[in-house]
Amino acid sequence: MKYYLDVLKKYADFNGRARRKEYWMFVLFNMIFTYTLLFVDIYLQIGVLNLIYSLALLIPSIAVAVRRMHDVGKSGWFILIPIYNLILAVTEGEKGPNEYGEDPKGSGNEIEEIGITQE
Repeated sequence: MKYYLDVLKKYADFNGRARRKEYWMFVLFNMIFTYTLLFVDIYLQIGVLNLIYSLALLIPSIAVAVRRMHDVGKSGWFILIPIYNLILAVTEGEKGPNEYGEDPKGSGNEIEEIGITQE
């Protein structure tokens, strides 16, 4: 959920890089919320909750996809190429800084990221 909220905090930020975990966790939670609202819409026969949610998250979805392309060293325009953008979305990002910014993994040590110290 942390990554989903991080994407929403960077609502229209198309600069920088987004690691795979951030992108795919956003996609996962977005799908969960979308289907939940769809079922609520069908059950209550409202029909607009899912539409409003989808429109509200259109820009953050595009922004995180562009940042994901930046992480693999490609232009954000690559999200328009159907199969290739999926391949890039699952590809590991470039290690170290690239022309789009610093490595979002930092040191690359996920143990440090979650707060476990090694002794």
